[in-house]
Amino acid sequence: MSENENLPIIALVGRPNVGKSTLFNRITKSRKALVDPTPGVTRDRHYERVLWEDKGFILVDTGGIDDNQEDALVHHIREQALLAVEEADIVLFLMDGKEGLTPADWEVVDLLRRTKKPVFYLVNKVDSPEKEQELLSQFYELGVDELWPVSAEHSYGFYSLMNGLCASIKMSDCSLDLPEGTVKVAFFGRPNVGKSSIINQILGEERMVVSDISGTTRDSVDTLVTRGNYSYLFIDTAGIRRKGKTKEKLEKFSILKSLAAMGRCDIAVVLIDADEGITEQDTKVIGYVLEQGRGLIVLINKWDLLQNNKKRQDAVVADVARLLPFVGYAPLLNVSALTGYGIKRLFPTIGSVYRQYSATFPTSALNRLLSDAVDQHSPPIYKNKRLKFYYTSQIGTCPPKFVIMTNSYKGVHFSYERYLINRFREGLGLDKVPIKIIFKDKSGQRKDG
Repeated sequence: MSENENLPIIALVGRPNVGKSTLFNRITKSRKALVDPTPGVTRDRHYERVLWEDKGFILVDTGGIDDNQEDALVHHIREQALLAVEEADIVLFLMDGKEGLTPADWEVVDLLRRTKKPVFYLVNKVDSPEKEQELLSQFYELGVDELWPVSAEHSYGFYSLMNGLCASIKMSDCSLDLPEGTVKVAFFGRPNVGKSSIINQILGEERMVVSDISGTTRDSVDTLVTRGNYSYLFIDTAGIRRKGKTKEKLEKFSILKSLAAMGRCDIAVVLIDADEGITEQDTKVIGYVLEQGRGLIVLINKWDLLQNNKKRQDAVVADVARLLPFVGYAPLLNVSALTGYGIKRLFPTIGSVYRQYSATFPTSALNRLLSDAVDQHSPPIYKNKRLKFYYTSQIGTCPPKFVIMTNSYKGVHFSYERYLINRFREGLGLDKVPIKIIFKDKSGQRKDG
């Protein structure tokens, strides 16, 4: 899967209790979706990145589309599912083979026909060729091109479905002819936070060669920027919608399109509104950046609104630090897209983050660093034995990854792990990026740090 590819979004929809969560778990090989025979268990939309035979996509499990007025949350679940369909590139519509066609199925099929998107019509709870003949006939009344009999529980028809699904995924040709060493920078932010204004300010203020590359992002145009001897690919992303006041308890996962872009950037620039302060949505996006192991720069935009209010300035910065303790390494810049304040600091910051993000180190230097760290602070005793660290080496970049061989990875307490991470940061000059340390012992087992 190319690092420059946007992952298509595949939405799994259908009435409640037809087996969507079970199929989601089978496709993602996980148990993340709660499976329960009670209709309406999946109140929000779950998602997971999936790689199947070199085809990558984001699968979204939705709440059921139904008209049961007895459930006060039905209209919210319906809205969730329709929003997922709107965001999706491909739709998997799941029906219940044992229950048969229902009026709600007909309604959803009519809705899906109007979307003009590829739709796979799945008949679930079909677990044998005999059941297929028995249960499938009535579903032909829908007049759809093809029906896919499956058993989410027992995997009947599953591999045929996945082969058909992967064959339908047209991976965009994003193997761009970019200059060597191009840094890919994606911008994330809620609507009205000033994301487009920031990009326009950057492009308008600097003397650069700018070219638009069409078709490489879902809803916008990538911009190749050459500044001096360095090249940057700016990836604009879909804005992150606010949650409605009446839907606070229903996570919308409306950042799926942004997540698709996150997979192909080196550095994520997340904008926060200085006037509103940091929000839950902001922290979620930053959490996803951390999960994906990307470099991170946080911009507090609209700083001009607080220029005469030192107390408010301090409060906003303090809130960001309090809510983001897990990414204390990320550079924090105060900027104004309106006035251009602070914008000139962005390129040097991108450069320093990327240098650390892609840095490599000789094994001899790493082992000296590990030896010094152990000498200065002895490892703890585990099961009556002193924990030993034999050697270390770098096993990857973007972000930097290291392995440390030990006599017992289970004995590495999180506090000592944190100590070693801090020593590696300090000794290697990696103060602006995430780093990953894996502890491995002679049995081949390991602990990720």
